[in-house]
Amino acid sequence: MFKFLKGVVGGSGTGLKDLPYNIGEPYSSAWGSWVHYRGTSKDDGTPVSIFALTGSNANDGHLAAGRNGVKRLRTVRHPNILSFLHSTEAENFDGSTTKVTIYIVTEPVMPLSEKLKELGLKGTQRDEYYAWGLHRIAKAVSFLNNDCKLVHGNVCVASVVVTQTLDWKLHAFDVLSEFDGNNESSVGPMLQYDWLIGAQYKPMEMLKSDWTSIRKSPPWAIDSWGLGCLIYELFSCTKLSKTEELRNTASIPKSLLPDYQRLLSSMPARRLNSSKLLENGEYFQNKLLETIQFMEILNLKDSVEKDTFFRKLPNLAEQLPREIVLKKLLPLLASALEFGSAAAPALTALLKMGSWLSNEEFSIKVLPTIVKLFAANDRAIRVSLLQHIDQYGESLSSQIVDEQVYAHVATGFSDTSSFLRELTLKSMLVLAPKLSHRTISGSLLKYLSKLQVDEEPAIRTNTTILLGNIASYLNEGTRKRVLINAFTVRALRDTFSPARGAGVMALSATSSYYDVTEIATRILPNIVVLTIDPDSNVRSKAFQAVDQFLQIVKQHHDKTSTGDTSTTSMGTSSIPGNAGLLGWAMSSLTHKGGKASEQSSNAPASVPVASAVSDASSIADSSSMTPVHIRVGADAADHPVPVSPTSTDGWGELENGIHEGNGSDKDGWDDIEPQEEPKPSPSLANIQAAQRRPVSQPKPQVTGLRGKTTSKMSKDDDEDLWGSVAAPAPRATSQPSNSRANRTVDDDDPWAAIAAPAPSAKPLNVKRSGALDDNDPWAAIAAPVPTATARPSIGRGRGTKPAPRLGAQRVNRTSSGM
Repeated sequence: MFKFLKGVVGGSGTGLKDLPYNIGEPYSSAWGSWVHYRGTSKDDGTPVSIFALTGSNANDGHLAAGRNGVKRLRTVRHPNILSFLHSTEAENFDGSTTKVTIYIVTEPVMPLSEKLKELGLKGTQRDEYYAWGLHRIAKAVSFLNNDCKLVHGNVCVASVVVTQTLDWKLHAFDVLSEFDGNNESSVGPMLQYDWLIGAQYKPMEMLKSDWTSIRKSPPWAIDSWGLGCLIYELFSCTKLSKTEELRNTASIPKSLLPDYQRLLSSMPARRLNSSKLLENGEYFQNKLLETIQFMEILNLKDSVEKDTFFRKLPNLAEQLPREIVLKKLLPLLASALEFGSAAAPALTALLKMGSWLSNEEFSIKVLPTIVKLFAANDRAIRVSLLQHIDQYGESLSSQIVDEQVYAHVATGFSDTSSFLRELTLKSMLVLAPKLSHRTISGSLLKYLSKLQVDEEPAIRTNTTILLGNIASYLNEGTRKRVLINAFTVRALRDTFSPARGAGVMALSATSSYYDVTEIATRILPNIVVLTIDPDSNVRSKAFQAVDQFLQIVKQHHDKTSTGDTSTTSMGTSSIPGNAGLLGWAMSSLTHKGGKASEQSSNAPASVPVASAVSDASSIADSSSMTPVHIRVGADAADHPVPVSPTSTDGWGELENGIHEGNGSDKDGWDDIEPQEEPKPSPSLANIQAAQRRPVSQPKPQVTGLRGKTTSKMSKDDDEDLWGSVAAPAPRATSQPSNSRANRTVDDDDPWAAIAAPAPSAKPLNVKRSGALDDNDPWAAIAAPVPTATARPSIGRGRGTKPAPRLGAQRVNRTSSGM
């Protein structure tokens, strides 16, 4: 019989050697004769608690009561009762005697008395935590008494433990008994093992062993007395030593005092039911308890209640005990967000609580939830994630960003909402450094190519700013193809003045990536035109950039004149006054007019594009999902926002699965008519026309200029991950191209559409026929060949004055001779 009972109690284990847990250090206190150990699982190292009870022989009364406790703990399940995991018995031989030990493995917990000392709460925070804990234990006792008709028999501080989330749980079920007033044997275990209960915790009827009176009493009478003992020990901070001490009520809160006195009534029938104790609204009504209760029944709340609650939670969390917020509220909030029961504003509270954690804890408790949220289809969640990316972006590893996060974030580049497109663009300032070269060249740059011709001027401006910032993460071939084309052909010709200013500053900030030939033939001619820009900020930046690039060219001249062939970096670091050029992009993309946590998802705000771009112009950074309409200053108002330029003048078409089907959707809102964009002013149009004039190209022996490739890269070179954007090798043949109209743009080359024409190897001469030769860079402005009829010059000069009529004079002289 004993072996059978032992197998039932022990479960699958037959001894300590079969216990799949490691036993660690013991706690200094535990209930009764039990010893409470720290433990870990042998499989995965997860923490557990192990309770051990040792008896001198198999018939020891402690062991019999312990087996009753194991049986009850295995069968009784409640959120506020200790969770059972495993149990076993082991026999140890000590000389001629045999000792039996019962082991119970539970969730990791800590004795309440030790946890209270560790927390060290005082004042209001202590009272709120005690109220929460008592509420939990009262619910557990009420469940046993009223629902299960069971009597615990020994409720006190020693029978309460605290979980890792600071929840209070009831255990110590050694004397737990059924209660049936009509059955004399219903309190058998309590009658049999009442000697385990300390005399100071026994009500008068138990001290007198008046079991007849006990059977006639309500089922909650004994445990209500125990709740009174627990309340006294909590607030007096001392262990109850004798029953008379319960009359000292000086430390009991006034709002709890009437219920405390009813719990300890001398008449069992008049003692307060624990379920009635929970109805004490005055004592159990506090911020901590209400917050936790709301989070635990979040699924039952409607969207309005959730939204109101989560907007108040960040400020409320600062008033609650920090340990409870981090160990209880934070896991609840992360779980609610992960499983979709929490609203988007909850992310603000999650990140605020996460900021109180160490970096290691943040990576374990918060980051996994954030990564999962990127895959959510809720647009409000995506907006909130992008708005606060500066708070957690640095904690994301490069592998997680490249493999899990970027694919979801990139869908925002083509979103119908301009606000979400701009947030996605700004997030790349944090995420781009963590992306692989394959992802940047194969995906990100193609999205940026589309955004640089976006209908929203703010997005076009910030795209240029972002390109200037991520230039250092591009390989050399990609930089040569992308940067100059993106900054000069698109940014400098944009009708939005901050976009032109951003293009100038981006060129200055990335000057170290250009050789002297590119500076002289492609950068300086485009910047010089902006020295007469209608916008004063653009003009001042253009003059600074011209000085900077001329100094670089002059340094090159001085070196070549002295015969110094050494190559040194002539970037921004070597130019006085430009050491902080990279700062403009950083401040533009991260500054949002205030702390991110202070912004709500539907409160509009306006933030600057960049202080270096335009002091008088600003970009609307609306926090709602409505379209973004740009408000510019008086200077920029003279030059209205243009219609989104076509991609034929930019740095490539979007390919490789990136669809442009949203082009006709405008900003994605059907109830708002798109604004009709007027044409640029005449002065700005003249500047753009001058920028489009061809720049004379030097002879092909000068390195640095891009020649036109004669064929696509072969498939044998498929190991080149950036072949579609890498700079092609210069042409080896000197055969001139036939005509510009006959040139074909390589679909694999996103920058070919605006690439500089290949330099001609043919010596400069004057075409004898009247037709223009594309291979002759001077043909457009050369003096026309005399003809027999008068016709105007086809040169593309700045004015409209016709060329001299040389042909007509020759005809007159010939006719007079006749």
